[in-house]
Parts: sequence; C-alpha cells; structure tokens
Amino acid sequence: MAKPKKVENREEKRERAARIFEILDPLYTQEKTALKFENPLELLIATILSAQCTDKQVNQVTDKLFRKYRSAEDYVKVPIEELEEDIRPTGFFRNKAKSVKGACKGLVERFDGQVPGTMEELLKLPGVGRKTANCVLGAAFDVPGVVVDTHVKRLAQRLGLTTNTDPNKIEADLGGLLPRERWRRFSDILIYHGREICKARNPAHERCPVAHLCPAAKTT
Repeated sequence: MAKPKKVENREEKRERAARIFEILDPLYTQEKTALKFENPLELLIATILSAQCTDKQVNQVTDKLFRKYRSAEDYVKVPIEELEEDIRPTGFFRNKAKSVKGACKGLVERFDGQVPGTMEELLKLPGVGRKTANCVLGAAFDVPGVVVDTHVKRLAQRLGLTTNTDPNKIEADLGGLLPRERWRRFSDILIYHGREICKARNPAHERCPVAHLCPAAKTT
C-alpha cells in the first residue's frame, strides 16, 4: 500500500517559498515594471492599458499618449471616441478608455487630480482593482504589495503556494508566506519566470531552477 502523501504545513511552505525566492531572485534583474512612466499618473494609465497587452505595445502607445495628455483633467475632457482611437493598439480599447476616464474623473473629483499613495484611496477610483493599485503603489511609491497578474496566479498555483483561484485570496496567501519587504519583488520574479520558463502551455520543467521545489514539475 502506498504511503499517504505528506501534507506540507505552513512553516514548511514558508521555507519553500523563501528558497524559491532566493534561487530566482538573482536570475531576474529587471526593474519593478517594464512600463515606461515619469509620474504616478502615467504609471496608473499604463497599468490600466497593460491588461492583456504586452508592455512593449503599451510603451509604444504611451510614448505619444503621455505627450498628448498631461493631467487627469485632460483625460476627463477628451471625447471618449478620441481616447479609444489613441489607445486602440492595446486591445479592448473601449473598456480601457472607460476605465481610464473613470479613474481620472475620480482623481479630479476626490484627489485634486493627483494619484493617491494608499491602497484604500486607490480602490475608490473607478476601474482600479487591487492588481493595478499594487502595481502603482510598488513602482511609484515603494509601498510593498503582491501583484497578482495571470503569471503570478498560474505560478503560485503550480508551485503549490495557494489553492485559491480568486486573485485577492492569492494575494493574501502569498503575503502570508513572505516578509513584507519581499512581496513586490516576489511578484516580479514570478512574472518574469512565467514569461521565460513556466509558461501557460508546456512549462520548461527541464530548464527550471526550482523544479525540485515545484509540485507540478514532480508530477510530470
């Protein structure tokens, strides 16, 4: 009779998460975000546009966009049809235009056009969820946070660091496994590792430096 599979306790999971961090950290030296920005407003807009779009494509669009629109008021005043055309190459441009205008209207009405530096305040903006807020807080204000995008969600599940599918619960699970100062960096590490090796289809377990720590790799 096969021995029952040992269930990993919380402390063991913390230790494994720490080892994963320490192995992957020196392998990915990129900045906190590949999105180009000069101020928190530009980062907020770029982050909204980055949904289901490459950072490279977003940067190409915002290179012109940020010269045309300088303030939250500018995004509020422009006809939505014009804004849609400006951001069309990022995909889902109608929904993104609504989100951009909604967020900027919230900035003008609530925060004098300035991007606030707390999660509570950012979540009051239409079109801004925890993922976007954590991106802005981490890169623009150096506030630690776990950014749960599609890569982080996929890798956290494959690595056995969460059994949840809801991004907010995944954020809480990962936050409970690592010290606060490592939250943002761990998100970045998982994103870059997901793009290069642990892809959605055909993850390259044979090239993965943390395969020995990954339940998904051990079952293939």
